[in-house]
Amino acid sequence: MESIGQIQIEPIKTAFPKEAKHLTTWLENHIDVLGERMGVVLTVVQREAKVGSFNVDLLCEDADGNAVVVENQLQPTDHDHLGKLLTYLVNLEAATAIWVTSDARPEHEKVIDWLNEATPASTSFYLVRAEAVRIDNSHLAPLFTVLAAPSEQMKKQGDEKKDWAERHYRRVEFWKGLLEKSKGRTFLFANISPGTNHWISIGVGKSGISLSYLILKDQAGLELYIDCDQDALGTRNKEIFDALYAQKKAVESEYGGPLEWHRLDGKRASRVRAVISGGGLTTPETWSDVQDRMIAAMIRFEKAVVPRLKKVVA
Repeated sequence: MESIGQIQIEPIKTAFPKEAKHLTTWLENHIDVLGERMGVVLTVVQREAKVGSFNVDLLCEDADGNAVVVENQLQPTDHDHLGKLLTYLVNLEAATAIWVTSDARPEHEKVIDWLNEATPASTSFYLVRAEAVRIDNSHLAPLFTVLAAPSEQMKKQGDEKKDWAERHYRRVEFWKGLLEKSKGRTFLFANISPGTNHWISIGVGKSGISLSYLILKDQAGLELYIDCDQDALGTRNKEIFDALYAQKKAVESEYGGPLEWHRLDGKRASRVRAVISGGGLTTPETWSDVQDRMIAAMIRFEKAVVPRLKKVVA
């Protein structure tokens, strides 16, 4: 059996004392070694390519001909090189940025992960640790370890977060408009502030029972939500709902239209809901009209439901 050698890992500066003269020059001629570790095909276009008054260590191309920038650093990562990496990527309209370093700070690794999540699927960031290795008394060889890289899941999560943030922004704007319109028409919701949820609610004098406005993707609505009984079966909730449902004809007549009666058997809570069609969160051009109709509907709904509710729960 052949003898097994022992691998020794040393600082990358042992093999490449100077970044520009040694490491960058070596990578210019052996970019395939770095590319293989990353799982991408790279071709060097130019070393020290000009970017205004700066110079990118290596300007490369990927297999599809997209620009790739490589920034090398023989010290622990710092803000200066992070700034350079972003400057080169933007000004050269590159699709990929690769940061090769002897030591990646956790804070900067987190930034690279965030960039991969926040940027479009066509943009990629890599953080690569460079070390020198030898087996027994062999020559030194560079070893590249990918610490941060893009992934399909990461990009998907980024898109979901952006969509989530956009929905929250739109909800706040929608509620601002509705609450402002409501001021001159009713005291209901007078002390409520706009929020990021798809509903805003007020109490009706009984803990666990509330009136709510709802804004959904394609429609809006309002509801009476009954959840004052913390028993798993919601026995009291069902009793209150049934007492109101027994007055369904009178309630809907006073409201001026049909309502949705959701006893929600198998769940603790129950609700009575009115749907406002004709627009929702994704159609800002309909907001003003929808808000007007929601307010008018809430005024009628409160008058038809709450007095009867109070008699039931008294």
